[in-house]
Amino acid sequence: MSERTSKRMSQQAVDPPSTASDSALAFFRERFGLDDRSLEATLATALERAVDHADVYFEYTIQDSVSLEEGIVKSGSRHLEQGVGVRAQRGERQGYAHSDEISIDSAQLAAATARAISDGSGRAAPVAVETRSAGTHDLYPVQTAPTEIPVERKVDLLGEIDAYARGLDPGVTQVMASVISQHRNVLIAASDGTLAGDVQPLVRLNVQVIAADGERREIGYEGMGGRYDLERLMEPGTWKPLVEEAVRVAKLNLESVPCPAGTMDVVLGPGWPGILLHEAIGHGLEGDFNRKKTSAFSDRLGQRVASEGVTVVDDGTLPERRGSINVDDEGTPTQRNVLIENGVLVGYLQDRLNARLMGMQPTGNGRRESYAHMPMPRMTNTFMLAGEDDPEDIVRSVDNGLFAVSFAGGQVDITSGKFVFSASEAYRIENGRIGASVKGATLIGNGPEVLMRVTRIGHDLALDRGVGTCGKDGQGVPVGVGLPTIRINDLTVGGTEG
Repeated sequence: MSERTSKRMSQQAVDPPSTASDSALAFFRERFGLDDRSLEATLATALERAVDHADVYFEYTIQDSVSLEEGIVKSGSRHLEQGVGVRAQRGERQGYAHSDEISIDSAQLAAATARAISDGSGRAAPVAVETRSAGTHDLYPVQTAPTEIPVERKVDLLGEIDAYARGLDPGVTQVMASVISQHRNVLIAASDGTLAGDVQPLVRLNVQVIAADGERREIGYEGMGGRYDLERLMEPGTWKPLVEEAVRVAKLNLESVPCPAGTMDVVLGPGWPGILLHEAIGHGLEGDFNRKKTSAFSDRLGQRVASEGVTVVDDGTLPERRGSINVDDEGTPTQRNVLIENGVLVGYLQDRLNARLMGMQPTGNGRRESYAHMPMPRMTNTFMLAGEDDPEDIVRSVDNGLFAVSFAGGQVDITSGKFVFSASEAYRIENGRIGASVKGATLIGNGPEVLMRVTRIGHDLALDRGVGTCGKDGQGVPVGVGLPTIRINDLTVGGTEG
């Protein structure tokens, strides 16, 4: 080990951690004895045969959850997920191996296995790790890990939620609520010298109620969360409006009428409807799909793909947001990435592998579900920037259409861009006014085509409440979405009106 490296390690041993990266490095060093020498040895094993890139990823995550149903706490869990994963890349080929034991021996065994899978040949130069990519922001400085809050307090919170929801309306027959807490430490070392870490808190509160009117029963759901202290969610001023909204939606759905079907103008409300943007557009802008030319946006950089005024951004640096991270799961600092600017495609979301193969730069979007998974290009917080239109004017501009406020789910075909989304709250628009609540509305279309049909963009950009989880190739990661009120012309609406 060089004199410079030894001095750096000595300095880190006496100085208190000052950033999330410092805290993560100190955690793994003190708990598992990981130091620069052992990390360099692991990478050297992965590089024993020539590879283009190698990295090692350590994770130590504690998660707990408590759930209430029928007035009692029916389930609770607390589990630990820990392990190490090592990756070796040669061209497009990747070798990956992992172990649920955090030790130098297990890391080196995983490194040897990954190297063999990548099937390189020859020898590579040794590498010295250094904290050059630790990141410059600390987006979620939490004083107390959410998993350290006593479970009794979480149980009490759920009981208060149940009583409050039932007291809001006699029609509420069932309340289901859960609180989920997570505290994650990660450490990444790579063959380019990267040594980065992060300490990631995550909390989420879910409230679902069932309201009845005679034989008819309907559901209302609301949730919220982010990377901040759990104490914030436990404040009555935070959770009571959430419960009120869930009850409101359930009661509203009791009065809903069948949705008409056909081609019509659709207004999407601000916030959570950005999930349509995430699914129908965002996935198609991820680097792996475009490198393999399986996306509807492949080879279209510099071309117009959306109406004038449409700007789409993915930003992993928003403080305390569910989709934000200080560094991605390859040790690259997150950043604000403009994907579509004033209707023109200007960028893709990249991890290191696809960026290297496409001759581009990583964008801080290499993400993985856990140490047992390889990273891939994924979104963080994806949203459309605000325009200048008044949201009420946008609604008034529609003679006969649909106003979609929230969505329950959907699916998209990346290759064609075709999507189907189910609205959980939607209304008829008649003569420029919001009318009856409708049930069973689905939006059917093509992502790239929909972007070209955006005719009005409101000034009311909002982000979701912090409940999004994105699935891709069997991996789930927390994400955020956002949207201002927008008008889309001539969208196909599937309904239940016979």
